[in-house]
Amino acid sequence: MNVLVIPEDFRKDQYILKPLFERLLRSMGRRNARVRICQDPLLGGIVKATKSERIAEIVERYNGMTDVFVLCVDRDGKRGRRRRLDDIEEEFGVGSDFLAENTWEELETWVLAGLVLPRSWRWADIRSEVHVKEEYFDKLAKRRSVADGPGGGRRALGREAASRIDAIRQKCPDDFDALAQRLETIICGR
Repeated sequence: MNVLVIPEDFRKDQYILKPLFERLLRSMGRRNARVRICQDPLLGGIVKATKSERIAEIVERYNGMTDVFVLCVDRDGKRGRRRRLDDIEEEFGVGSDFLAENTWEELETWVLAGLVLPRSWRWADIRSEVHVKEEYFDKLAKRRSVADGPGGGRRALGREAASRIDAIRQKCPDDFDALAQRLETIICGR
């Protein structure tokens, strides 16, 4: 099985998405699944990542090599973002397996869900924070002395979080787990 994960901007997001999806697929019994992060084209933000023309370009380019497409974007406090993602799924899900999900609120939230956090941090506060990256993730990366590493600490913390994929599913039911369940439905149908 070949899964292409399409991030808003792969330059940092790849360090989170690749280990999380590899581990998620392994937990679903797909040990040989190949997870690729879309790097060409570089979308560079939410506006381009949700443009039908850009998605069409990606689907056309990778269609013969990909079993499942997964678009992952930040919600960024925009309550209506899910509606746009539903439209994208409907548009590109015909003839291919195409899933789209927005993280609650930023991709780094999924990583934090898989880590042992400082005792003074409450999960409810993290989940309600729109600026998770700045308020929590960057601070933890500095605290753990990985902020200067690849992706601003995302490689180290992404790999660590992936080892606790069940915790991420439990703590992020409306986004990560919902996506995992939909992906599992596709996989079971193969």
